Amino acid sequence: MTEYTSSAASGLDAELINEAIAELVTIHDLLRFAVSQFNAADVYFGHGTDNPWDEAGVLMAHVLHFTHLGDAALLNTRLLNREKQQFLALVQQRMEQRIPAAYLTKQAYFAGLPFYVDERVLVPRSPIGELIQQQFAPWFPVNAPARILDLCTGSGCIAIACAHYMPEAEVDAIDISDDALEVCFHNVDMHDAHYRVTPIQSDGYDAIPGQTYDLIVTNPPYVDAEDMADLPDEFRHEPELGLASGEDGLELTLRILSGAAAHLNDDGVLICEVGNSMVALNERFPQVPFEWIEFKQGGIGVFALTKAQLLTYQHLFRE
Repeated sequence: MTEYTSSAASGLDAELINEAIAELVTIHDLLRFAVSQFNAADVYFGHGTDNPWDEAGVLMAHVLHFTHLGDAALLNTRLLNREKQQFLALVQQRMEQRIPAAYLTKQAYFAGLPFYVDERVLVPRSPIGELIQQQFAPWFPVNAPARILDLCTGSGCIAIACAHYMPEAEVDAIDISDDALEVCFHNVDMHDAHYRVTPIQSDGYDAIPGQTYDLIVTNPPYVDAEDMADLPDEFRHEPELGLASGEDGLELTLRILSGAAAHLNDDGVLICEVGNSMVALNERFPQVPFEWIEFKQGGIGVFALTKAQLLTYQHLFRE
């Protein structure tokens, strides 16, 4: 048996890893071991999973080239030593470097679709995926939106998912970051979405003067300064440009609100995620009737406003 020779000072040392390879046999054994180690190391979850079992499952599925470990019968199957070594190496990185599983596997799922991700973009995790799979039906009960703008697209997951679930739609995917757009282009290629998704480098609406859409959907940076200072180490692997948005978390959201009406068709809708900054947004604009969306699959902090509402309160957003 090949001995593991890591000299890590913390987390999984070489002796513990070699013991695990020798004594643990099945997928279930290795997953249990990883969960115990994650719990002992106080690992933070929030990049596609919310518990140590699912996080370990993501890493194991990657090693075994499975989409997921949905079949319970798989748990009692045996592993090769090289598979154990690969899995434990990922567990060690996850613990010691606090790298989210999606960055270790270079893959994350959003709205049921796989996406390539790395540290140039945020890990996809927006509850907006649930709305996409429903074709935004509450706001478009007859026909799905035909022209969509995904503002702050990052990996392109929202734009590409929109094109997948609404195959008649044309989607513009905007981001200020050239690095993020490289990832977006990669995902457009992966999903063969060239004819329906157009990545565009732009600071907000700057590159699309005169363009209008049925729907603007956006998951912009919205973390306030206090929360940025207190983020778990896992978030330090994500680009700060995709997280931070000023002292109150609303810096970019206000720009989006002030310019949205000019880029919406008459019956158009803005759907925007602001997460925990929903409190600050409500306090700043108590007179604005934000429609806070409830999600069956969990998630908070996403609002909808129609073009008519945006026009009514545009003077407030521009103050």
